[in-house]
Amino acid sequence: QVQLVESGGGLVQAGGSLSLSCVVSGSIFSINLMGWYRQAPGKQRELVAGITSGGETNYGDSVKGRFTISRDNAKNTVYLQMNSLKPEDTAVYYCNANGRARGRYSTNDYWGQGTQVTVSS
Repeated sequence: QVQLVESGGGLVQAGGSLSLSCVVSGSIFSINLMGWYRQAPGKQRELVAGITSGGETNYGDSVKGRFTISRDNAKNTVYLQMNSLKPEDTAVYYCNANGRARGRYSTNDYWGQGTQVTVSS
């Protein structure tokens, strides 16, 4: 089994910063793309940021210039640094990893349990 465990969510005032991290463990063999998604109440899950194994990144339009995604391939860990937070960033943030588990030939999407980020105005 592959497990993703997120940490770092919480409550912050507008303009503040938070850092999220996500560790992938278990029977993972290789990870291609890692990313962060978020879902606010009543809204669809949306991409926040993604990063390839080579370090190429992409961001959702609403977070460009404020959030930074990074990863440590040796630790199977992805990070999200969130600066200049706004109330509209309030959501449950989910870690995602696309990769291959040991003994499998195909890749799959794996998800964390989610961590709440709340930005007060």
